[in-house]
Order: sequence, then C-alpha cells, then structure tokens
Amino acid sequence: MAMDQVHDLQQVYRKILHSMSHPGTISNLEPFAEKVDYDLPCYEATFLSAMTLLDAEVTFAIISENSQQLSTKLTAYTLAKSAPIHEADYIIVLQDALQQDIVEALQQCKIGNLIDPQFSSTWFLESSGIVNQAELLLTGPGIKDETELQIGLTKELWTTRNKRVKEYPLGIDLICLDNEANLVCVPRTTKIEILEVV
Repeated sequence: MAMDQVHDLQQVYRKILHSMSHPGTISNLEPFAEKVDYDLPCYEATFLSAMTLLDAEVTFAIISENSQQLSTKLTAYTLAKSAPIHEADYIIVLQDALQQDIVEALQQCKIGNLIDPQFSSTWFLESSGIVNQAELLLTGPGIKDETELQIGLTKELWTTRNKRVKEYPLGIDLICLDNEANLVCVPRTTKIEILEVV
C-alpha cells in the first residue's frame, strides 16, 4: 500500500506532537513506516518524521556516512535545503554516525537567542532501541512525577545536551527514533538525569 502523503503525514504529525507534549512517552509509527517503499539509508520512521516537519522554509544537515542519498530525497520531496551544522534548523543523525561527530554537532548547533529562542535546531536521532527502562530519568513539564528512558546513546552525548539546554529558553529539541518505528521526544524543557545502571 502506497503512502498517502497528506493523511499519513498528518497522523505522524499528531504522534510527534503527542510525544513532544509528553516527554518520555513512546509512540509507534509502524503502520505508516510499512508504507515507505523507498530504498534509504535511514529508518522509515526517520524519513516520515523529516517529511512531516521539513518544508521549503527550513534547512537541514545530516550526520552520516551516507548523507547524499537522503539529502537528495528530502530536498526533492520537501524543498528544504541542506546547510552546515551551525546553520541548520533540523539535524538528522543516522544510525552509522560516529559519537564524536554527534557531540561536536551538539556543541555547534543553533540553540536560539533570548530574543528569538525559536531560532534553534530540532534533532532527529536514530538509536538501536527505545524502551522505558533505567538509563535516563526524565522530569519536567508534560511528565507526571518522573519517567525512565533508555535510548542507547552515550553518556557524553546526554551530558553535552544538558549543557546546551541549561539557559532556558535557549536549547534544542530531540526526536529519537529506532528501527521498530518507535518515537520519543525530549524537548529542551525536560531535565535529564543520567542514571548509573549496574
């Protein structure tokens, strides 16, 4: 069954919005991911999320060894343009990205300014698996008490993220995705405690 770009992407948008409003809550895009029949170097859920949020008014950067194919496809479908990390509105991190490259990009990316905090970057981060288990402890707006989250990304990455969101309303918003089409959001308002898992 082919993807209905209007109806299906509206549903994906609602899922992203729900997860962004409820940090740590895992949504699943599997019914829509099954309809993606393109041969791409990214997860279907990543492609769907990018298709949903990118348009001709924004720019993106891809961190991957296989960025060109995805970059070409996204520009063709969304009219968004590729840009350097420090200028990009959206940063797409594929599964093959090196952790050091991700951390460096986190240090360079836009976090907005006090007059225009919305001029910041939103990240799509691919991971090996997303579950509500102990690795990170999330608290903040949209979370009742606290929630645990395991995404399988390095401690250094989360430490760097925490530094970039320290001066709220400046910061970045994260959309994490895995190969099971799971999606979870970690907005800048969410406090992350890195747990020492034994």
